Amino acid sequence: LNPKVSPFQRRFVGEVRRCEEMEKTFTFLQQELRGAGRVPGPCPESPRAPAAREALRVQEQSEQLAQELREVTRNRASLRGRLRDLRQYLHVLREGQRFTSLPAPLGSPPRPRALSEREPILDPSLHQHLERKINFLAGVIHPWRVTAFERLLWRACRGYLVASFVEMPEPMEDPASGESITWVIFLISYWGEQIGQKIRKISDCFHCQVYPYPESEASRTDTISGLHGQIQDLSVVLEETEQYLAQVLDKVALVLPTWRVQVQKMKAIYLILNQCSFDVTEKCLIAEVWCPVRDLTQVQDALRQGSYQSGSSVECFVQRIPTSESPPTLIRTNKFTAGFQSIVDAYGVASYQEVNPAPYAIITFPFIFAIMFGDVGHGLLMFLFALWMVLYEDSPRLRQGTNEIWLMFFEGRYLILLMGAFSIYTGFIYNECFSKATAIFPSAWSVATMANHSSWSSAYLATHPSLTLDPSVTGVFRGPYPFGIDPIWSLATNHLNFLNSFKMKMSVVLGIVHMGFGVVLGVFNHVHFQQRHRLVLEFLPEMIFLLALFGYLVFLIFYKWIKFTVADSLVAPSILIHFIDMFLFTSNAENLPLYPGQVPVQMVLVVLALASVPVLLLGTPLYQWCRQRAPRTGGLTAAAVPVQPVSTGEQEPLLEGQEAGNCVNATKEDVESGGHSPDAKHLDFAEIFMHQAIHTIEYCLGCVSNTASYLRLWALSLAHAQLSEVLWTMVMRNGFVRLSYVGGVVLVPVFAAFAVLTVAILLVMEGLSAFLHALRLHWVEFQNKFYVGAGYKLCPFAFAPDTWE
Repeated sequence: LNPKVSPFQRRFVGEVRRCEEMEKTFTFLQQELRGAGRVPGPCPESPRAPAAREALRVQEQSEQLAQELREVTRNRASLRGRLRDLRQYLHVLREGQRFTSLPAPLGSPPRPRALSEREPILDPSLHQHLERKINFLAGVIHPWRVTAFERLLWRACRGYLVASFVEMPEPMEDPASGESITWVIFLISYWGEQIGQKIRKISDCFHCQVYPYPESEASRTDTISGLHGQIQDLSVVLEETEQYLAQVLDKVALVLPTWRVQVQKMKAIYLILNQCSFDVTEKCLIAEVWCPVRDLTQVQDALRQGSYQSGSSVECFVQRIPTSESPPTLIRTNKFTAGFQSIVDAYGVASYQEVNPAPYAIITFPFIFAIMFGDVGHGLLMFLFALWMVLYEDSPRLRQGTNEIWLMFFEGRYLILLMGAFSIYTGFIYNECFSKATAIFPSAWSVATMANHSSWSSAYLATHPSLTLDPSVTGVFRGPYPFGIDPIWSLATNHLNFLNSFKMKMSVVLGIVHMGFGVVLGVFNHVHFQQRHRLVLEFLPEMIFLLALFGYLVFLIFYKWIKFTVADSLVAPSILIHFIDMFLFTSNAENLPLYPGQVPVQMVLVVLALASVPVLLLGTPLYQWCRQRAPRTGGLTAAAVPVQPVSTGEQEPLLEGQEAGNCVNATKEDVESGGHSPDAKHLDFAEIFMHQAIHTIEYCLGCVSNTASYLRLWALSLAHAQLSEVLWTMVMRNGFVRLSYVGGVVLVPVFAAFAVLTVAILLVMEGLSAFLHALRLHWVEFQNKFYVGAGYKLCPFAFAPDTWE
């Protein structure tokens, strides 16, 4: 209610900042937990947002824990660095003993002295005489810098030094990168102070860690023993520090999830309160919200309880206000209908109180998919896969998967379940199970009758590998198969021709029925929004155009199936030629009429269809124009055309004083058309006419293209059947035929290949293809007839279920 106020001037900006400061502290604590290899768990319960005093306590305790963690972490890092330096110093002295003295130092393991570089630099007999002249520099260097360091030393000092390098016995951590590295120990003996200064400068440039190297044997021994004691003491202190750090991390892991949820809830509440406005006295917060009528009592109860718990002397109250804004859409779903609703919402969210296609898609979507995927075996596999997900839907392992594709399958488990069940049904109609026909009932075709009443002799049978069953012979065809397609067709050579004709006509019939149903659903929109003139000016011409042309095509298909029998099948006319002649207002002498008086009937239907186009094009704009002129001629103020969006599943308007309205084809200007000048009215009429012209062209051309689009049912069904048959013939049939009596062991890899190809190609790839085509038929061919989808969802205030991510 205060959009012009900057975020820094809002009432509760201080509380929001406090929440953000606490979230920064929580982020630091969470990083420390993860750095220690601990994953913060989810909040065991959903705590309430804390009160102001409780929030201060949480802030104080979290900052105290963060301070403790910083101090302990800093102390641990310091102890580790000190311990690492002492151990390096100890290794430097131990390795240096091998170069500067003959006996091995105490506590070090004996090593062979066969290699020349391991020999002492000084002869023990000359050690006392040269002790004052020779100086030593010892330290450690990164192994990658040894070669360059040695080369530079030799060139800078011109050989007035002896440098020895040896790897450290154990790897140690690099403080810069944190990696474990086997450092190199160097010991340099030199003559002269000037050369010593050069060596020290070069060592600093190469970031070497230099340690003091005692000159006498006794002092080196004393230093080594002292280092042992310091290392033991530091190890004890470091162990105690680690234990204390683990205790602090345990405390953080215990309280951090609850604190984070509480602070996020508190921050969300203050962000909402910042959107409210104060009254004149600045003692009351005012908020305007959308609320479903069904939930108003719950909102009032919640406000009443909040007033009582906060100790307020004045109760909160709710008052309805009139508005001209388009309300949001709320469609209540459950776990079964959510998948179908998401398909519709992907096309567009329903306008307020518009007819929702999702309930009808629960039946039509799986059925249209199953027409293209009709196979009992494949449908059963898909059904069992979805049934497994449904039965174990409460399993956390299934719900909390990280694979996005798997989560998509899991969310649509009920949709896949119905698609599998419908595919089993259409598979029985097509009589296909992994491309093989099943003889559930006895075949309606009799080969014995054909053999008894024809000239099939033994010689004829020997010379003809394939035989033709003639249904005109009495007793060969004894009536239709009880359910689906007769299994004998799977043996016929004209099997593909028969299925082509059957599935193509079936696709056209189902497509026109589906589109007609979509046009009929538009009636509910017109009636609900008090747009009854659209029943006459839009729905009626749309139905006349659809039924006069394509409804007549469906009639011709059924009429030809019923009228022509086996006896006159050879002279049966072509429906396609008749349908083309219908648009050309001609008749073809070679193509016999289906029934007497066919040409006049077809002419009348085409004239009706063409006459409905001007009505659809001009009816609504002229009606709107007359509505706009009527108030001006009568001396009244111009009234707005009632326009509102559609269907939340609520029967009542959301707010009092709300006019119901908004037709499917209404534009935004229809709402704002009241009280304008004549120029504005003329502009509105032009836009309404343009909108209606686009709708008319789209509908009339769409009826042709959409009917042809439903032929994808025939094409994909045929492709699925042929792919399944090819897979059976090329894999399993060869496995059975060519193996002879070798044994079933070889069939194991053959069946494994068949199973993998079936799942990968026919279930996954063909299933996705059929799903996408069914989706297109619903979005473009079905929903386009009545559904606008120009609304927006109701997004109520709610705390996020997953507070960690």
